[in-house]
Amino acid sequence: MVRPTRRYTGIAMLLHWLIALLIFGLFPLGLYMHGLQLSVRKLELYSWHKWFGITVLLLVVLRIVWRVGHRPPALPDSVPRWQQLAAEALHGLLYLLILCIPLSGWALSSASGIRVVWWGVLPLPNLLAPDHALARELARVHTWLNFTLAAVVAAHVGAALKHHFIDRDGVLLRMLPGSSKE
Repeated sequence: MVRPTRRYTGIAMLLHWLIALLIFGLFPLGLYMHGLQLSVRKLELYSWHKWFGITVLLLVVLRIVWRVGHRPPALPDSVPRWQQLAAEALHGLLYLLILCIPLSGWALSSASGIRVVWWGVLPLPNLLAPDHALARELARVHTWLNFTLAAVVAAHVGAALKHHFIDRDGVLLRMLPGSSKE
């Protein structure tokens, strides 16, 4: 059995903040590029969006694999049980959404008949045969998943800030690099 620690590992912190940074860039990029007129610039932005989206997919898979072997630190005993259960559910939903969103984008691209070539070098297999009706549905699903993620991230950030500024229980410090509080 893996012994719980009081802080997240450096690898867990690195993956957490890298994924967060990418998501905080991808969401507004997706909103921006969606409204653009068809142009070379729009196609370039879609390529960057896909490349970073697939990168997030790979990073979250690494994060999940890391988490299986490295248990996260337990919440302080002062945190009520219902909040502990809510935190577990919220984290599970975050992981699910962060997995499903890039997969839905990849499937959308495939159904649109547009192959994803990761970083313009590595062609990824199409997940689906071209089907424009399915592509329209997948576009709605991709959008819905992203707005759901935005709400869940807002709850996650809100809970972290509540723990830091109101409860002052050190929960946020466990995920901050360079924080010396145990």
